[in-house]
Amino acid sequence: MTKILYVDAYSGISGDMLLGAFLDAGLPIDVLKTAFESLDLPETFHYSFHPVMKGAIQAGYFKIELEHAENEHSHHPHRIMSDIRQLLTRSKLMPRVQEYSLKIFELLAIAEGNVHGVAPEEVHFHEVGATDSLLDIVGICTALDYFQIDEVYSSSIPWSEGTVNTQHGPMPVPAPATMALLQACKAQMRPFSATLELITPTGAAFLAAFAKFEKPAMTLGRQGSGAGSKDTPWPNILRVMMGESLSGNNIEHIVIETNIDDMNPEWYGHLMERCFAAGALDVAYEPIFMKKNRPATKISIVANRLQEAQLAKLLLQESTTFGVRVYPIRRYEAERDFLNIHTEWGNVRVKRKWQDGKVIQLAPEYEDCHRIALEHQIPLSEVIQKVILATGNEGV
Repeated sequence: MTKILYVDAYSGISGDMLLGAFLDAGLPIDVLKTAFESLDLPETFHYSFHPVMKGAIQAGYFKIELEHAENEHSHHPHRIMSDIRQLLTRSKLMPRVQEYSLKIFELLAIAEGNVHGVAPEEVHFHEVGATDSLLDIVGICTALDYFQIDEVYSSSIPWSEGTVNTQHGPMPVPAPATMALLQACKAQMRPFSATLELITPTGAAFLAAFAKFEKPAMTLGRQGSGAGSKDTPWPNILRVMMGESLSGNNIEHIVIETNIDDMNPEWYGHLMERCFAAGALDVAYEPIFMKKNRPATKISIVANRLQEAQLAKLLLQESTTFGVRVYPIRRYEAERDFLNIHTEWGNVRVKRKWQDGKVIQLAPEYEDCHRIALEHQIPLSEVIQKVILATGNEGV
């Protein structure tokens, strides 16, 4: 079953507001603590979470505070993209948290680079590279992993005006890098009568990395509200809603196919990666013979019908084909969920397959087991077997 996150950015979006909402929705503070400690940062910091009233609505308020000497600017280290990448990849964060965090920072680097006329790898992160924003991003991605979110949707976002002070001096609101990120995800913006910053670069980068601006059909399982730091005449909150897709086995799926006999074989790996990144559920290559007995490859992509146009366009762009065919299919899906199983090597995700209310199969997450096998120089099969044994009664 597809797990969905819907972000109601009524009063804008920031990293702190998202984390406050996730914690209010049930993200354990200890999970956040473990993620933060996994970064092994040189800076000393503290964080707090507690309920506050925003107008007549109670919301979770999350705040990070850094220890620094007077007149010291250690709370705004000027990290560049290579510093961020090294910090994240060397951390003990879960693989998916690393991947998601890097995705957000890479989008930030591209946006900042375009605005200031420098290469993304040379961008000096100031506000967004400071420790508090780095922790916000890692915390948000930890929440996505903890709640096993498959798809992210967002409401329209408020379009305010005014100025904000940055390392580069006063900037119009939304800030130029924020605007570049909102443009990248084709954000839906609604006029909002306010003269303050309601959308931070971190919030915009999260939307650019994951969000579709649609309302999904879903069953509501959890909800939480995150408080903004400013007090406003309206409730300055962001809400998150989490649940499962209502469509289930009735989701309409399609197959996109094409036959190719003239493409460099090296391109197929790149094409498959692009298709999965664009939302394909499955991609398969099949050897065939075409006219004049030419050896060829049939490409078959299974996807939700909502991704049809995007994937068809991608296939035309990234391959040598001149046309694709599309036809509907019926697809039955087993229900599934995930467990975080503690092992001698740390936490490992295990997927459970359900049928008629019973668990009928356990599948340790390959990427987690692969990482452990490489780090500890032990056979992959041994890791998988021990993870299954460690699952024990939790998997039943």
